[in-house]
Amino acid sequence: MDQSIKRFSFKAMGSFCEVQLYAKSRIDAKQVVKSIAAEIARLEKKYSRFRDDSFVTDINVSASQRLGVKIDTETKALFDHALTCFEQSNGLFDITAGVLNYIWDFSSNKVPSQAEIDQILPLIGFSKLSFKRSRLYMPANMQIDFGGIVKEYAADSAAKIARGLGVQHGLVNLGGDFAVIGPQPGNQPWTIGVANPKEDKSLMAKIDLLEGGLASSGDYERFFMHDGKRYSHILNPKTGWPCAGLRAVSVAANLCTVAGSVATIAMVREESEGINWLKESSLPHVYMDSEENIGGVGLKT
Repeated sequence: MDQSIKRFSFKAMGSFCEVQLYAKSRIDAKQVVKSIAAEIARLEKKYSRFRDDSFVTDINVSASQRLGVKIDTETKALFDHALTCFEQSNGLFDITAGVLNYIWDFSSNKVPSQAEIDQILPLIGFSKLSFKRSRLYMPANMQIDFGGIVKEYAADSAAKIARGLGVQHGLVNLGGDFAVIGPQPGNQPWTIGVANPKEDKSLMAKIDLLEGGLASSGDYERFFMHDGKRYSHILNPKTGWPCAGLRAVSVAANLCTVAGSVATIAMVREESEGINWLKESSLPHVYMDSEENIGGVGLKT
């Protein structure tokens, strides 16, 4: 019996998600998707800062406690990845910067005062965290936000689970972050369209993937205009003000997690530095600059 493509969609991590699998029957495919959805739900419950019962909330509550908090191996690996991102971005990709969301409200379009920002800045800085054996110690009022990492990590994790269940050809899409389970039959690539932020329903580029993942970062979904100035939701943890570099970036890499961090680091840097960073990565990428010009390498435009 030949395998054919089966598609399943669901909501998770605040996003539309879709899994495409080649399977003999829809029943077989559904069992795999159930395991994938359960894994994504597990990670969302564990790492969402919006849930009172999440492990991230436990971590944030532990700030200033003398005994700190015990960190498991999975969480330690995420912290190690976050440290690499922090170092490679010269401190601009910082998982302790989530506290800025308390003063930047993108639903009310309110610009905070410099005084409000100055009050928050001392609570930011990955280097203020300390790890001893398997415990994390965090200064008072600091917070962790894995939002910039966990969706890409979940996509990789879902692909790994599907491979473990014997799937050879499939694709996971978590709100525009993709992980390949295996190429399409006959070693054919998956062609992924990268949305054009400027024009609805049009594409900025197409990227062919046989393996690995693709992640996107951009300010086109969350920004506001105030007194003729554009404010991006991607905030600079050093100044407390929005970044004003590239408008959108998509990157393909061996893992969706790697693609995501390369894309985000390009977004938080100054525009020309971001473009150089993408070129130096030698990874297939596409970007839109502040003038809405499109550039990149390794793509089918």
